[in-house]
Amino acid sequence: MSFEGTLVFPLSRWEMAVWSREEFGPVFVQEPHDAVFALDSEEKKVMMSCEARGNPVPVYSWFINGTVVEAENRYSLIDGNLIITNASETADYGRYQCKAENSYGTVLSRDALLQFAYLGSFSGRTRGGVSVREGQGVVLMCTPPPHSPEIMYSWVFNEFPSFVAEDSRRFISQVTGNLYVSKVQPSDVGSYICLVKNTVTNARVLSPPTPLTLRTDGLMGEYEPKIEVHFPLSVPAARGVTVRLECFALGNPVPTITWRKMNGNIPKKARLRKSQAVLEIPNVQLEDSGTYECKAENPRGGTAFKGHIQVYTFPQWISTINDSQLDSGDQLHWECKATGKPRPTYRWLRNGEPLTPQSRVEVVNGELIIQKVQQADSGMYQCVAENKYGAIYCSAELKILASPPVFSPNPVRLIATLGKDMLLGCRPRASPKPRVTWRRGDRRIQPSRRIMLLRNNTLRIINSTRSDEGNYVCRAENQFGSAEMTAMLWVKEAMRVDLSPSRMEVTVGESVVLSCRVSHDPSLDVAFQWLLNQQPLNFQQEGGHFEYTQTQSSTVDLMIRSILLKHAGKYGCRAQTSADTVFAEAEVLVRGPPGPPGVVIVEEIKDTTATLSWSGGVDNHSPISSYNLQARSPFSLGWQTLRTDPEPVTGDMESAMAVELNPWVDYEFRVVASNAIGTGDPSAPSRGVRTKEAVPSVVPANVSGGNGRRHELVISWEPVSEEFQNGEGFGYIVAFRANGTRGWKEKMVTSADSTMYKYRDETFPPLTPFEVKVGVYNNKGDGPFSGVVTVYSAEGEPREAPSEVKASSISSSEIKVTWRPPNPGPGRPRGYEVSYTKDSEQEESGNRKKTVGNETSMVLTGLEGNSVYLITVRGFNSIGQGSTAS
Repeated sequence: MSFEGTLVFPLSRWEMAVWSREEFGPVFVQEPHDAVFALDSEEKKVMMSCEARGNPVPVYSWFINGTVVEAENRYSLIDGNLIITNASETADYGRYQCKAENSYGTVLSRDALLQFAYLGSFSGRTRGGVSVREGQGVVLMCTPPPHSPEIMYSWVFNEFPSFVAEDSRRFISQVTGNLYVSKVQPSDVGSYICLVKNTVTNARVLSPPTPLTLRTDGLMGEYEPKIEVHFPLSVPAARGVTVRLECFALGNPVPTITWRKMNGNIPKKARLRKSQAVLEIPNVQLEDSGTYECKAENPRGGTAFKGHIQVYTFPQWISTINDSQLDSGDQLHWECKATGKPRPTYRWLRNGEPLTPQSRVEVVNGELIIQKVQQADSGMYQCVAENKYGAIYCSAELKILASPPVFSPNPVRLIATLGKDMLLGCRPRASPKPRVTWRRGDRRIQPSRRIMLLRNNTLRIINSTRSDEGNYVCRAENQFGSAEMTAMLWVKEAMRVDLSPSRMEVTVGESVVLSCRVSHDPSLDVAFQWLLNQQPLNFQQEGGHFEYTQTQSSTVDLMIRSILLKHAGKYGCRAQTSADTVFAEAEVLVRGPPGPPGVVIVEEIKDTTATLSWSGGVDNHSPISSYNLQARSPFSLGWQTLRTDPEPVTGDMESAMAVELNPWVDYEFRVVASNAIGTGDPSAPSRGVRTKEAVPSVVPANVSGGNGRRHELVISWEPVSEEFQNGEGFGYIVAFRANGTRGWKEKMVTSADSTMYKYRDETFPPLTPFEVKVGVYNNKGDGPFSGVVTVYSAEGEPREAPSEVKASSISSSEIKVTWRPPNPGPGRPRGYEVSYTKDSEQEESGNRKKTVGNETSMVLTGLEGNSVYLITVRGFNSIGQGSTAS
């Protein structure tokens, strides 16, 4: 047979059972559900679903309200589904139950309620008008037509689709359908129509109008509230649904509605709707049960109503029953448990019929006990757990086995080891349990000190010898027949194993070899397995560290290359033949750098020191010789090794002080251990801590100055890094004095990022030398000053004009101008500006050119030929321009 091109799909348990022809009783796959059928539906058929698996295939029947449904006329069956044609509420409303049966038993489904949805019409009779005083309360009755199931109510004012809006004064009850107006106003006068909508079919009908008018004999005075709409005294609710409580009162002034739960709080999930006339509790739970009160109040008084919400739950299984196969004469014990509120009661069915206690049958709530089961007890059993709100079913099949003994057809060949015990099993399939006897050759085996028959019919031979070799026959027999099984036994020499070396110490990175040698019966093949700490070695996952070699048929080696710390442990060599298994272990200790120390704790923190403690990690078979303390801060490049007290920190210590820390800096600390092999992994970082504040000790660098405007002293420096500011409120103290004077002027610069200070005094001349120093301070106090440096005040604009200004014509459009610089002194020029104008022009309209540096000549280009030019030269610097020379 060829399966080429065939798609093969996995089979379900039921399909596999059918394929293998295993026979079993019916088990429901689908049970009927509650249904609502719309009578005005175009589809005039109702289908109630039912499907069960079983082998033989089950047959089905149905019950309505406990009466068998005859499959004729309007009723038909398609597989297990019940089809109802031309369904009507009168004939077909009720609870339906499906029965499935085959030759192994019968089961009943849960029942399902079939309801019919419809909405009748209002009576065409004209409704009388309602006349009330202004300020009086009124109730307009809806009186809905016949309907099923629930309907929704709304009211139309005067004409469709103008609907009545609900507020604190007007309320439509979704229970009665009536419209309640707590206090009538002139704007309420008009015609009112009740609109009813079926929630299943969406059909809608309108009532005849009800006129509302005002009486003319005066206004209604104030009166206390009267509750017209309220929930029942007892409100049963299924867990998980939304509970809706209504409460509305008539009164003048319009009453206010409030809610509370007696002896507790209203659930947080609850919602108030329709101006607090409705309390909704979604997904209601058992803890939401209790007494609830609504209260209506106005200035004339108040009234209240109380009702109790009782949350119930449908039965739910905790444990169910399972299929059982028993031998005739055994005891059956089944138990099912369910939860529910009210607490469920239990009943039992056998093949769809009630099971009652009898001489052998004991039924106690969810427990079923049948003593000494018989073939007649076979069938389908169901446990039913039910309370007033519903019932649930679980089912199981009981099979009573009846078969002659049968052994596996495969030959039994056993090999025992000299001097060891041997077990010869005898496990036939049979029901009821058979009687078992053993013989060797033609002689029945009698129990002795060396040979004994165990309770499970196994033959045990103690301290096996060569003389025990031979054929052993087990015979099993019951009332349905008998069978025999022959076991052939050989006895071989015991195997011995030697694993060497049995213990070794190595250092990380070295390579070692373990050798496993066995002695065994040469007629038997031996298989080896290597283990590490009782777990088989996976050579592929170890990155080439392990290599397995078999040097002889009875010897294998394990090479460990570049050994790691994780390779330490107990290595096992297991050797196995068909007769025996032996095992030997060797211990490998791996020396390496220490493991990470334990948790680092900051015991004490000061401005420049921190006392740390830790617990030692594993030494990996080489004593810890020293510890290094490390820290990192926002200013460091990674982890930095610290100075310590004492120094060094020896391996027997678990506490030390880190010194030379910077004040007012956030630090994390860790500890690293070292031994003769190397340095290990660091500990986990400590929690972050900040050192205490201290007076700053680092002064600004590169104090200098100069430049600026006339009469200014400019002092500059490099700011101190935040790492060395040592506390909050950091700033600078700038001190200066003119050379030859005694007193220092000091100025505070409060910004830690400042790099310059300018001082202006009209009295000192340019380039006056000053002694300058810059200090530091913070909230803890003043720190040191930098060294004293000399800084000159700004120089003035050039005082003297250039001299010996000369001009000579180079061409018709060029003139070369030369001059001599002024004498050296304050106000040195940094360059020169040449101005030139034609003799006939105003000086302000002339041209100007500046030298690049302190040059003393310039060529003017682009001039007009045969013209006379007036030329002036003056020096300039950063302060300004000097006098001119012509």
